[in-house]
Amino acid sequence: MGYPAGQPGGYPGFPPPPPPSIPTPAAAPAMRVDVVQGTPFGVAYPLVQSTPSGPSIGSLVAGVASILVSLFVTCLGVGGAQEGWGPAAGGAFTALAVFLGLGAVGLGVFGMRQIRLAGRGVTGRGMAITGMVLGSVGAGFALFSLLLAFLLATS
Repeated sequence: MGYPAGQPGGYPGFPPPPPPSIPTPAAAPAMRVDVVQGTPFGVAYPLVQSTPSGPSIGSLVAGVASILVSLFVTCLGVGGAQEGWGPAAGGAFTALAVFLGLGAVGLGVFGMRQIRLAGRGVTGRGMAITGMVLGSVGAGFALFSLLLAFLLATS
């Protein structure tokens, strides 16, 4: 089956078909190949995407929760200090904020260790550091708020 006479590559009234496309290589090769010297062989290393560390994510979440609970401690403790129930209610939530803060610090340390030992395959160092800082600040702020509630209740 050929083309009509006088029309190379197309039909009358239609443009010629586009040239066959050349497949473009991917943005990054699927694997790295190192040639073994002196042989026609090589060693292939598949490239694996790095994944975020689970404990680092948990540390960040627990740190943020510790900050939020410590703000709740401040609202309850200072708000109810004049009526007398503020330190008791704030104390219950202070225990939760300190528990979350210590969990954030522990998970952050574990995540940093996991990242260091895994090498290039695991990321999330910034999340681990942020979680440890937020957990420490949240626990400290909750304890300070509880102390403030006790001082306001006794005055």
